[in-house]
Amino acid sequence: MALRLQTVICSTRPGRIGPSMAQWFDRFAEQEGSFETEIVDLAEFSFPVFDEPNHPRLGQYENDHTKRWSQTVDRADAFVFVTPEYNHGPSPSLLNALTYLSREWNYKPAGFVSYGGIAGGVRAVQETKSTLVTLKMFPLVVEGVIVPMVQTMLDDDKVFHPNEMMEKGADAMLKELHRVSEALKGLRT
Repeated sequence: MALRLQTVICSTRPGRIGPSMAQWFDRFAEQEGSFETEIVDLAEFSFPVFDEPNHPRLGQYENDHTKRWSQTVDRADAFVFVTPEYNHGPSPSLLNALTYLSREWNYKPAGFVSYGGIAGGVRAVQETKSTLVTLKMFPLVVEGVIVPMVQTMLDDDKVFHPNEMMEKGADAMLKELHRVSEALKGLRT
């Protein structure tokens, strides 16, 4: 059975460009062929700030949005978080979504397509990695896609047009995600 990669759109605010970038990456991953792919949009879950009465590690979810989120995350073998940088850090929607669950994240690798101004979202990625490690995830250290000055990479319809360096980064990240996901498969079962 093919490994499943979820490309997660982390920004939920109006006017966001994450969906365009996620669509590009998902198509790229589909063509690369190592994974069965799926786009997951955090905006479709409409999470309130964490509202479960029990600790996530217990897996005793009471809210329907948490149960649906648990099922979504549980079916993935690897993740790519398409994330902007907000105030030199990760988007609150991503941190909130990560906080809702525990065991569903365990032993799964994660990569990033980050975007923003001059820094390209790297500060958000660095801060997010420490959260992922706490969830027993394996964030890639070297491979990834960084998109500085993202507005210059969008056309008038907000369609993302990557350059060759970004495509090479995506290819390297997919290969490493596949290797790590295969290696961790036994721990996930």
